[in-house]
Amino acid sequence: MSETVVVPEALAGARADAGLAKLLEISRSAAALLIAEGNVTSAGTALGKSAKLVAGAVLEVTVPERPDPLEVVEEVVEGLKILLDDEDFVVIDKPVGVAAHPSPGWVGPTVVGGLAGAGYRISTSGAPERAGIVHRLDVGTSGVMVVAKTEHAYTVLKRAFKERTVDKVYHAVVQGLPDPLEGTIDAPIGRHPGHDWRFAVIEDGRPSVTHYEVLEAFGKATLVEVHLETGRTHQIRVHFSALRHPCAGDLTYGADPRLAATLGLTRQWLHARKLGFNHPRSGDWVEVTSEYPADLQYALDLLASGAA
Repeated sequence: MSETVVVPEALAGARADAGLAKLLEISRSAAALLIAEGNVTSAGTALGKSAKLVAGAVLEVTVPERPDPLEVVEEVVEGLKILLDDEDFVVIDKPVGVAAHPSPGWVGPTVVGGLAGAGYRISTSGAPERAGIVHRLDVGTSGVMVVAKTEHAYTVLKRAFKERTVDKVYHAVVQGLPDPLEGTIDAPIGRHPGHDWRFAVIEDGRPSVTHYEVLEAFGKATLVEVHLETGRTHQIRVHFSALRHPCAGDLTYGADPRLAATLGLTRQWLHARKLGFNHPRSGDWVEVTSEYPADLQYALDLLASGAA
């Protein structure tokens, strides 16, 4: 879509991005993006965002069509496996690199889109792009995840996660050897004060509790089983980093890049291993286990062989 606007006297001397935002009634960041893309010209010349507007100047503005960031894209997601298909829910094995649902800024595959592409029709309340999502795994974490198919299951499972009656078991390979070999990390987590995209143990963070036990020690690293009492974003990664035992491969939270390279890891060694919950209709206990994906198994085998 293209439109022509004339700069009024009132905006003479204004920065191009600020003036364009007022002229088109859009945000300044949206105006700056249009300018940066070369979509705003005056007398055939592309405008710079800090250029000063001249009264009476004619601006040609091209507004490109942009995809809706919340649109569910039906697609076959490679590696997304169905572990248990029930009338009320489906338990999947989520591969790394797949988000739970669409969100602004994410352009990759999603669980919601992958299930739609596999022919699942999920009908639950809430935003359509989050249909059936009762809990999430980070994009960089693989493993078992349950998605509600029906409104009843959605309500019951949502409540179960909120009331912490779900058994969430993760396996992680962390650097070094945690001491004690079995313990609880009880430390509040919030957004890192210096990095918007990271989290940290901070005094006024949200209560966060992680239980762990060592399964096997390899010297440079250790396989641990983790039971989450709470479910904060990046909780396991943040808690073990705070103990100075970051997940192997987790460069964001202080892992050794040399060990990561040796183990062939391009992400943190963290896997949602097992999920247990009461069936939303019968009340029977349901427990589903996910096998390690190839990249994590390769790293574990190297550690076990002593070659790392």
